Amino acid sequence: MPELPEVEAARSVLEGALDREIRSVDDSDEWVCRPHRPGEIAGALVGGRLTAAHRRGKTMWCETADRDGRPGPHLGIHLGMGGRIVVTTDADDHGRAGGDPRPAAGYTGPVPRKPEWNRFVVTFTDGGQLRLFDKRRLGRVRLEPDLGALGPDAEEIGREEFRTRVRRGHSAVKARLLDQSVLAGVGNLLADETLWQAGLSPSARADELDTATLDHLYDALAAALRSAIEHGGVHTGEVIGFRHADADCPRCGAPMVHGTVGGRSTWWCSKEQA
Repeated sequence: MPELPEVEAARSVLEGALDREIRSVDDSDEWVCRPHRPGEIAGALVGGRLTAAHRRGKTMWCETADRDGRPGPHLGIHLGMGGRIVVTTDADDHGRAGGDPRPAAGYTGPVPRKPEWNRFVVTFTDGGQLRLFDKRRLGRVRLEPDLGALGPDAEEIGREEFRTRVRRGHSAVKARLLDQSVLAGVGNLLADETLWQAGLSPSARADELDTATLDHLYDALAAALRSAIEHGGVHTGEVIGFRHADADCPRCGAPMVHGTVGGRSTWWCSKEQA
């Protein structure tokens, strides 16, 4: 599942679609474009432009303007489990792709060429396209996405607000990190990496953590995010490759332990995160 670093890479690719006149929109996939009927998104975008690309947590959206430059509706794009944003610069399909956590996020090179997996396509007058490429059809495109349930972005939240929001709940600290209404953008892999970096048990009660521990956790999250964005995704984390049976902690050599915390599969070091 793409997490904040992969979505940020996709957002950076989206920037290549800005300020280009929209000639046509294929919004015929009624599942991906629900609740809109075919042609509804096209009617709102054709002749206009995408003017800015934003992200909060795992949620992306573009500001738009109509053919006269007046603000239009926001265009929300969600990657789902394996969606990828593809932006081509011309009809020959030169361009960039980003969002899939497996290749380096935001890479430049050959773009995916399975047209049946293009679930939403914006074609520009210069011949290039913006596509939601999604083999599993789990992505989502809609106008005016609702951001009201999201907490602050995990990359942008301040230290004091982080302490307040995480400490407010009685649940395990991992569950608080995964709660998108607490802070937006942390998924299962990033939570495990952050807690391992902090040397903190994922099942520790959030409301019992002292200020020093929460500050250490905040710093660990910031470092994990920076590293994942720089290196191409959360799968590049230091402990991620050791989240399997018979693995040992890459820092101290103690056995890694598996369990369920907050309803999610979780791995931790049996010594440093006891």
